[in-house]
Amino acid sequence: MDADAEFDGGAMDCGGGLLLLLTRKMREIEPGQRLLVRTQERSVPPDLDDWGRLAGHAIISSTAAGPNGPWEVVVRRDGSKLPTTETTTFESVFSEGTATPIGSRLWLYSNFHCNLSCTYCCAESSPGAAQRLLPVDLALSATTEFRDLGGAEVIVTGGEPFLHPDLGPMVVGLAALLPVTILTNGMVFDRGRRREALMSMPRDRVVLQISLDSAGPTLHDLHRGIGTHAKALAGMALARELGFTLRVAATLHDDEAVGAAALTQLLDSLGVDEGHRIIRPVAKQGFALEGQSVTVDSLEPEPTVTVDGIWWHPVAVNDPAMHVATSPLPVAPALATIRDTLAVQDAARREGRRHVFRCA
Repeated sequence: MDADAEFDGGAMDCGGGLLLLLTRKMREIEPGQRLLVRTQERSVPPDLDDWGRLAGHAIISSTAAGPNGPWEVVVRRDGSKLPTTETTTFESVFSEGTATPIGSRLWLYSNFHCNLSCTYCCAESSPGAAQRLLPVDLALSATTEFRDLGGAEVIVTGGEPFLHPDLGPMVVGLAALLPVTILTNGMVFDRGRRREALMSMPRDRVVLQISLDSAGPTLHDLHRGIGTHAKALAGMALARELGFTLRVAATLHDDEAVGAAALTQLLDSLGVDEGHRIIRPVAKQGFALEGQSVTVDSLEPEPTVTVDGIWWHPVAVNDPAMHVATSPLPVAPALATIRDTLAVQDAARREGRRHVFRCA
């Protein structure tokens, strides 16, 4: 049957990311046009029946080349059943508490190279990684659009952001638009041009979030490198001395949870406000061989801009199944794709489904 566009899902199933990529593709065609979906995964054709019903798209035909596939499904874009609300609920296995409303917070990957090679780095950053620098003008354009859409804050991450040669001008420009949080290991801004970049940032608009994985050096240094714990503490002290609001984030493996109490005591002694402490699990992404498995179906979306496009979440910027848009600009269509994906998930949960699809 004739189609206006084609999409090859390969062996991917709906729970593994096909839902997001298919939603992205549907937004690229006009209402009434048809998309030919090719798949090698047996569960996809019946899952697309459910997806089409929940989203309001019409399944025109479904054919198989043989008893074991591959399959071809033709879908006509409609989407009449997708809710128009810009808020949604989300059941996340990766975070606790109330989900951040889509469109309130934007992440920017300033770069991907780093002075460390952490064993669990989701972004696969290291001293030898490709820099993939985010240009200052691109960062400002994305944030300006995001602010005009009602965005409330921006978070700059990496790699190690202070290795970006133009981080100072970037953050000063961003801070004039929205409040900024910078995620850093705290080890490279103590001297030279990086300290100058830090000194240029407005204290009332910029927060520094420094990584510290344990109260003592053993576990932190095991995952981040010998001597890194002491350097992180020194970076925290300098940040506070220079008048910055400080947040501390710890990434803990399951067998290290017992260290959380000792870390809490240390942060108490350092005067770090309880509201500025983040403890998170390891995501099984990037360099991490173990940890929390995450998919579009289980990971609370946090729209993330890199020089390579827009992603579902900052822990998944190397996962093709969570690539929301292939271009970093504009931001609005990517947010719409995320909302459409969540709308189908919500519709399924309202029917009493714990997960959207069988994904067998």
